[in-house]
Order: sequence, then structure tokens, then C-alpha cells
Amino acid sequence: MPRAPRITGKDALRVLVRDFGWYVARQTGSHVHLKHAYRPGRVTVPVHAGEILKPKTLATILDQAGIELDEFVKVL
Repeated sequence: MPRAPRITGKDALRVLVRDFGWYVARQTGSHVHLKHAYRPGRVTVPVHAGEILKPKTLATILDQAGIELDEFVKVL
């Protein structure tokens, strides 16, 4: 399993929307809430200006989205 990439919340958001079919449902402050047309639930991505996501935060985002880390890394 690859190591978690060092990316910002904005980059993670871009990949989830562009490559995995999630869309922005709403935003509360610096947290963007995503929904998917076919998957239940939602994903919350913190988008703090230029701040790198911690590995555990990225793992939680991917777990909420139902995406494996290696699958996410392939599309970066």
C-alpha cells in the first residue's frame, strides 16, 4: 500500500469531483460537503488555505468516500 500523498484539501476536493463523481452539496466555512449520485452519505473535506492534509484526515476522507488509497494515488 502506498504512503498517503502530501496534498491540500483543495487538491483532494478537485480529485474527488473530477475523477470519482462527487459533487459539492454545500459549504460551511472552510469545510466542503460532497455528495454522490449513487453512493449514500456525504464526504466532508477541510479546505484551509494552502494547508497540507494530515495522513489520518486524508484516510478518513477516503473512507467516507469508499475509495482505496492506492486507487486515489493512481489518479493524482
